[in-house]
Amino acid sequence: MQVIKDPADFQNYAGKHLGVSEWRTVDQALIDKYAELSGDHQWIHVDVERCKREAPGGKTIAHGYLVLSIMSLMAPQIWTVAKRSRALNYGLNKLRFTGTVPSGSRVRLKQGIKSVEPIENGFRVSFDSVVEVEGQERPALVAEQVILWFN
Repeated sequence: MQVIKDPADFQNYAGKHLGVSEWRTVDQALIDKYAELSGDHQWIHVDVERCKREAPGGKTIAHGYLVLSIMSLMAPQIWTVAKRSRALNYGLNKLRFTGTVPSGSRVRLKQGIKSVEPIENGFRVSFDSVVEVEGQERPALVAEQVILWFN
């Protein structure tokens, strides 16, 4: 795990790969919980029997935004900031859902620092993020995530 001393220390990692998280299973129970939370009950996510008959691969697939949301569970396995006052999600400059995550699949996060820009009392840090699916060539998603870090 990379330990970043404080927001200014991100500058030492610009253009560098930070690491890879552990594998995390995305099972049907998690997909169903996300469907309840989001209100997205499309059959490709929640109807196991119909997917066995009609879906490519015969399994339900995770919601793209579910996969995006679990990045925040995997990132702390890669890096941490030892000293800061606060951090705020600023958004995404680019997000593409490039592959599916069938129920029961394992995913992991690869991250690096694309850029670091000074802002008042802190830094705007852009992360290159890729969520890989075990056994698949195509990642589930690629994103440029932006977080504001304050001293």
